[in-house]
Amino acid sequence: MASSRRVFYFDNAKFILIFLVVFGHVISPIKDNNNVLFAFYSAIFLFHMPAFILISGYFSKGFKKKGYLLKTVKKILLPYFIFQVLYSVYYYWNGDEPTLKFDLLQPHWTLWFLLSLFCWNLLLYFFARLRWAGFVIAVVIGIGIGYLDDVGSYLSLSRTFVFFPYFLLGFLLEPRHLKRIKQIKYSPAFGFVILLGTMLFISTNFPEDAIPWLLGDTSYAGMGVEELSDGLIRAFQYVITLIVIAGFLAIVPKTRFKMTTIGQRTLYIYLLHGFIIKTIQVFFSDDVLKDLSDHYFMLMAFSFGLCLLLGNYVIQKYTRPLIELRI
Repeated sequence: MASSRRVFYFDNAKFILIFLVVFGHVISPIKDNNNVLFAFYSAIFLFHMPAFILISGYFSKGFKKKGYLLKTVKKILLPYFIFQVLYSVYYYWNGDEPTLKFDLLQPHWTLWFLLSLFCWNLLLYFFARLRWAGFVIAVVIGIGIGYLDDVGSYLSLSRTFVFFPYFLLGFLLEPRHLKRIKQIKYSPAFGFVILLGTMLFISTNFPEDAIPWLLGDTSYAGMGVEELSDGLIRAFQYVITLIVIAGFLAIVPKTRFKMTTIGQRTLYIYLLHGFIIKTIQVFFSDDVLKDLSDHYFMLMAFSFGLCLLLGNYVIQKYTRPLIELRI
């Protein structure tokens, strides 16, 4: 029963996070002229992928088992190559790319996560043996990588090292650590206070040009700043993000819901939702999309419905050969 509750807990967490991923991408093209959507977008991107990455690291504890690396290649790297090709064809079809070209080393849009996830699993073979000292080294590297001007989205190098501390932290965490978060008296209330406080702070103090800091895909110079103190900003970002992740984990329920099962199919939603969102942007003008920016609940409902649709068993059944490479 305890094991089942833990599974429900993480499935619930993954469902909420994939909803935030989809919602963030839905509002991305219409957020700039709407303060509420900008606050939502900034708060979401502050912690949703780091939380996803932390959970991925938590479930990577068996990396030393026989066949684990081959399984990682099959479940992560091969789907990356397949969808990299599919996105190349898609971007040529919708006019984003003037010519059809296949660049497997420059991840399209959301596919950086798969490439980085594969690299994080490889990095465990060195950093896992160092334990918490390895975590400190990973943080130092994540901060230091920003000073290298040539490190960016190519091979997802920047994001791989910037977000690796979250993955390694998830690997190092034990069930007892997460249990302590849930055992804190009034932990859900504290969690809501942290998340709400983050939203309020961002809505009043977060500058629009600071969004690249949340994405982690370019150097400090690439973000328009090149000061020695930039590393302190990233260190502060690590601390704030971990606090917000703790707040999020505190509010995740352990009970099984109808949507809990969809938390097991987040990869399907992650890989497929982009085609739908990008297609909508092709067929609807910027003015039409802008008119939707004030309809917050409709945007949330659409994002939620997209998660339910793409997390459906039928979708899983017919797209499994592409995503899991099995029928």
